[in-house]
Amino acid sequence: MTQRVTLRKRQPYVTRGHTRRRIIRTPGGKYVYQHLKKLGTKPKLEQGLKEMMHQVLARRPKELQRIAHHHKTVSRAYGGSRCASCVRQRVMRAFLIEEAKIVKKVIKEQAKAQKKGGQ
Repeated sequence: MTQRVTLRKRQPYVTRGHTRRRIIRTPGGKYVYQHLKKLGTKPKLEQGLKEMMHQVLARRPKELQRIAHHHKTVSRAYGGSRCASCVRQRVMRAFLIEEAKIVKKVIKEQAKAQKKGGQ
C-alpha cells in the first residue's frame, strides 16, 4: 500500500509554475510535497535563432537584481544580448555596406572622368 502525500499549501490553479514539487519524507515519517521555485531561463538570441546565450547564467529576475554585473554579461561588444557569431555577422555586414558605398563612389567618379575625357 502506498503512503499518502500531504500538500503543504493550497494553489488555486494547477499551472506549470505551481506544480514544481518533490516528495520528501519528514523526520516524523510523513511524506509531504516540497514546493520548488521556478527555474530561471537564459537570455535568448536574435529572433531567427533558437539557441540561448551560453556564457550568461540562467536566473530568475529577482535574483538577477542581486547578483553582480559580471555574472550577467560577457566582456565583448553586445555582451549579454548577442552571441559571438551574431556580433561577427553584424560587423561583417556593416563593413561590406561601407565597402559597397566606397566602390559605388569610385565607379561614379570613373564614369564622370570617362565622360569628360570622351568629349
